[in-house]
Amino acid sequence: MIRPAICDYPEHYRGYVGLVPEGDIIAIINAQIEETVAYIKENEDRRDFRYAEGKWSLIEVIGHMIDTERIQAYRLMRIARGDKTPLAGYDDEGYVENARFSTRTIDDLLEELVAVRKSTVSLLRGLSEDTWEKRGFANNGEFTVLAFAYIIAGHELHHLKLIKERYMD
Repeated sequence: MIRPAICDYPEHYRGYVGLVPEGDIIAIINAQIEETVAYIKENEDRRDFRYAEGKWSLIEVIGHMIDTERIQAYRLMRIARGDKTPLAGYDDEGYVENARFSTRTIDDLLEELVAVRKSTVSLLRGLSEDTWEKRGFANNGEFTVLAFAYIIAGHELHHLKLIKERYMD
């Protein structure tokens, strides 16, 4: 399987797609969650840390990662199944605010993050070869199924990088 072409997703997502290493995207998505979970577990005492006023706490970032993966996987599934309905965007700030992630434990959220990832991997493994190039619209842009897989992987890599750079000593 090749990487998605630049025309397979809106420019806004290039940063995420660019973070994904070469290789089998399903294997990458399946393996990367272990590093993320291990790193957060090692630093769970930072759960309420915010690197600047108005920024999300570490636990809110974890919740955001969960919500975003669910949404991107849902978009991927709809397009993979041939649904041509344009899908709306979402307000990630509002989702974090309304989810009240700070009332939950790190272990609880990490368990959910792993469960969501397992679901995503199962979805991807069930796709036929011709499905990866199907196209659809979400958040006012055109995407392929393959692009969404890369966006899911890249979004996690983006946030893990930020966690390492801004949330840890």
